[in-house]
Formats: sequence, C-alpha cells, structure tokens
Amino acid sequence: MGDAGDLVVYSPDMDSETPAAADLAAALISPDDPPPFELLNPEGGAPVLLICDHASREIPERLDGLGLTLETLDLHVAWDIGAANVTRRLAAKLDARAVLAGYSRLVVDNNRQPGDPSAIPEVSDNIVIPGNRGLSEADEVARRDALYWPYHRAVSEGLAHLWRRGTPPALFSVHSFTPSMGGEDREWHVGVLWNRDPRMAEPLIYELRRRPEGFNVGDNLPYSGADLAHSLDFHGGAAGLPNCAVEIRQDLVADDEGAEEWAGIVADCLNRILRIDDIHEVKHY
Repeated sequence: MGDAGDLVVYSPDMDSETPAAADLAAALISPDDPPPFELLNPEGGAPVLLICDHASREIPERLDGLGLTLETLDLHVAWDIGAANVTRRLAAKLDARAVLAGYSRLVVDNNRQPGDPSAIPEVSDNIVIPGNRGLSEADEVARRDALYWPYHRAVSEGLAHLWRRGTPPALFSVHSFTPSMGGEDREWHVGVLWNRDPRMAEPLIYELRRRPEGFNVGDNLPYSGADLAHSLDFHGGAAGLPNCAVEIRQDLVADDEGAEEWAGIVADCLNRILRIDDIHEVKHY
C-alpha cells in the first residue's frame, strides 16, 4: 500500500462553555489514550480531502468502555467497520490528505450537530449505552471539546491547506453500513450520499453503476445526505466546495482484501471525477 504519512496530534486550546466542562474535557483523554484524530499524508498532492467520521471504536480509558463489552464495541454501533482501512488505502492510491476520527461514535458522533441527542446516544440499534445515560450538560460539552472540535478543526485546516495551493479542494467522506438493520436486509453494495451539491455525487453514481461488477448503487441510500451529512455541509457545502460521501456495505470491506478492492474501485472513479472541467469551482447550491 505504501506509507500514507505520519500521525499528527492536534491539541487546540479548549474554549468550553463552563469551567466545569473545561476541567472535564482536559481530564477526559489520558496520556495512554490515542489522539482525537489521525492525519495521513499531510502533503498529499491530490485536490481532495478525505475524511472518516467513524473510523475508530476507541473509548477514552476514563470512560470505562461506556459500560459495554468488547464484543459490543466490535459491532457497527461503535464504528464504521472497514471504513478506516478503506480511507488509509484510498489516501495512498490518490496521494490525498486524510483525517480520521480517533474515537468511537458512541462517545460523541462527529457527523452530528453538537446538542443533537443522537450525537451521544443512550440507545443505538436497540443496544443500551450505560455510559451515556444521565450525562450532565458539562459532561456532554466536555466530550465535544475534547474530541469533536479537534477533529473538525483538523478537517477545516486540511481544506485550508489544500485551498492555499490555489485550487478549491473537494471533500470526500468514507463510511460503511451494516448489511442488516432493524430486521431488514440492505441490498445495496454501495451508496452515494449527498445533499444539495450534485457535482461529485452524480458522476460517482454513474461511474459505480457502469462498472462490470454490476453493483447495486444507492442514490442517497441506505441513508440520505439531506438528513445525515453534517460534516459535508459544515465543511464543504457552507464553503461552496464539491462534496459527497460513500457508504460501502460492511461485509464487503471487513477484511484487508475487501478494503483494498474497494479503495481501488473508489480511487478509479475519483481519479476521473476530480478531472472534470469546472468541478473545483466554488459554487453554492
């Protein structure tokens, strides 16, 4: 695969809403815990930033696994299985900068607006999350300040870094989805999520559907980018940058072979899309 870059730790000064939240945020991550995000290939030459909101299943040591078993933390409720592996390989294939979240979506979901109850769920896919019950507002703000904001600042700085080169960059988010949810099987191999800006999504759907493998490609399925695209809207849509997300079915990327295959498929598509005339213009929808 090749070396996609070194790990960079980002530790901004925190500006919490209350002194109690500031103290809790400072104490949340211990010296033995991983950083709140991982930065790959910081000098990548591609005019696109890759992000992975749900890359990790890590829980800060001081949260005692949120009261969950290790088996539960292996499940899709804790992270997007295979998404980080695909993102790392995609960064190498495209020579692209990438930002990966360092902690589980169950601690705080980077793809949700702060304050949204689903950002720190008490129940996920019928699984009770004991460590998320009865939190004070200071507890919730502490998680946001310690984990959410450092990740999103890294995304903002990543886009700014690319933009300073003179070309407005694209933003591409990598996710994966569970093959079955709520007792229903999901038939898609891959979905493309987008909100208002179709510049990347429409050609990506076209490229994936025309491939010889005969993929079943969801257009805003199994989720809609109109409902679940906080990171894309926050960093891409608000700035007028082309953006979209891919959702790959988890059983297809659960091992290295599948992750490598799908990284190659997506890289092949994106290499063509990023060369489309005028795709890198700033345009608001």
